[in-house]
Amino acid sequence: MAELRYHPLIKDWVIIASHRQARPQMPKDYCPFCPGSGKVPDDFEVYAYDNDFPALSQNPPKPDDVATDFFKTAEAYGKCEVILYSPDHNATIPELSVPHIAKLVDLWVERFEYMKSDPKIKYVFIFENRGELVGVTMPHPHGQIYGYSKMPKKIQLELESSKEYFAEKGSCIFCDMLKEELEFKQRIIFRNESFTVFLPFFCEYPYGVYIISNRHVNNIAELDSNERVLLAQTIRDTVGMLDSLFGYKFPYMMCMHNGPVNFEHSSDYYHFHIEFFPPMRSADKQKFNASSETGVWAHCNPTSPEEKSEELRAAYEKFISKQG
Repeated sequence: MAELRYHPLIKDWVIIASHRQARPQMPKDYCPFCPGSGKVPDDFEVYAYDNDFPALSQNPPKPDDVATDFFKTAEAYGKCEVILYSPDHNATIPELSVPHIAKLVDLWVERFEYMKSDPKIKYVFIFENRGELVGVTMPHPHGQIYGYSKMPKKIQLELESSKEYFAEKGSCIFCDMLKEELEFKQRIIFRNESFTVFLPFFCEYPYGVYIISNRHVNNIAELDSNERVLLAQTIRDTVGMLDSLFGYKFPYMMCMHNGPVNFEHSSDYYHFHIEFFPPMRSADKQKFNASSETGVWAHCNPTSPEEKSEELRAAYEKFISKQG
C-alpha cells in the first residue's frame, strides 16, 4: 500500500506507506552503499541513489478503494532519493574536506533542479537523519531528498507567515529575524561571509541550531559558487561543533528549507535556511516529544537558548582549534 490520505482536521496529507514495513535489516557485514556492493559504482565521491523502498513514486499505484465522500485519498506521487556523502562507510561530515562537501552541495543543487523539472512536484525537501536515536538503520554517511506533490504542513505555515509579513512590512521575515539576532548577539554561534549559525529566540530544541544565508536567496540553487563552498564549510563546522559538545557523534535531523517549486512565486518573501533537530538535551539525557509537543504542537524547551548558545560557541571553538 502506498497512497496519500487527507487529514481533514488539520488540512494536511498523510503518507500511508505500509510497504516500507518490509524493509530488511541489513546484515552487519554488508552495506549496499559501499563500493563493491553491486548497488553503487565502484568509484564515486558523492552519489544520488534511488530509494529502494520509496514512500513516494513517479509511477505510484492506484490508491486502495477506501475513499468516501468524507475520506479522501490521492496517489502517493513524488520522488525519493538517497544521497551518499562518501564511499567511506565510517566517514563523518566533520572528517570530510570542504572541497568534498562542496561536491555534495553541488549534487544537492543538481537533484533539486531535477525534481523541480517535474511539474507535479511542489516541494523538494533535502534532509539527513543521523544516529540510531532518530531511527537510522544505515550508518553509512548519507541523506535523502523527497519531492512532494502536496505542500508539507510546516512549509505551508512558513509560507503563509512570511507572505503575510511581507505584505504588511514590505520585507522578508527571515532577513528581519537575522537582523534581530545579530543585534542581540547572545544567540549567535558563529558567522562567515555567507551564512550565520544561531539558536533562534524561539528555539524548540536545546541544541536546535539554524543555518541561514546572509544574502536573501529563495533556495539552494540560487547560491553562487562561493556561497556553495561556504555552505559546505558551514555544515562541516556545525556538525563538528555538535560532535564536540560531548565528545561523541551527535544524533540529529538536518532539515533544509527551500522555497516551493511549481507552486507559487515566493522569491520575495521566502528565505533559504537549514534547521537542526538534535534529540539530546545533555550528554546523557534525551529530549522526548511528550504529549504537549506531539498532541497539540505546544513545544517546550527545558533549557535557555542564551545559555545553550554559550555551550555551542565553546564547542565550535574546540572543533575549530583541532582543524589547524
